[in-house]
Amino acid sequence: MNLRERAMNLLARREHSRAELARKLADHGEEEEIAALLDRLEQENLLSNARYAESLAHARSGRHGSVRLKADLRAKGVPDSVSAAVIAAARESDLVAARAVWLKKFGLAPADAQERARQQRFLLGRGFPGEVVRRVLGSDVDE
Repeated sequence: MNLRERAMNLLARREHSRAELARKLADHGEEEEIAALLDRLEQENLLSNARYAESLAHARSGRHGSVRLKADLRAKGVPDSVSAAVIAAARESDLVAARAVWLKKFGLAPADAQERARQQRFLLGRGFPGEVVRRVLGSDVDE
């Protein structure tokens, strides 16, 4: 199987970032050959960091916050310039998503400081910004 076939098989399953696809192909070709192939795939619009970022944001929406999305996109090698718009859109829906996640997991306001800390850790671990977590667990839950 040649390098292009491997790349096409991977892209047929799901979107990949350029860096992620390069890493997966690294054992099967030379660095220059892989870079040239990735350039061709981008020119043919078969590989797109922007499309990958949108795909990941859609997959994580409703379950994870913009902080986690930003970290995941960086880990996958998506440049900040490409991911900025996707992260901005995710920030707009953070409050609604955090409330939905909180309601599904807990549903009741924390009874004491220990329970409040547990709920905060949970929401922060899901990648929601601190200000959103405070609003969800604060007095304005029913906004």
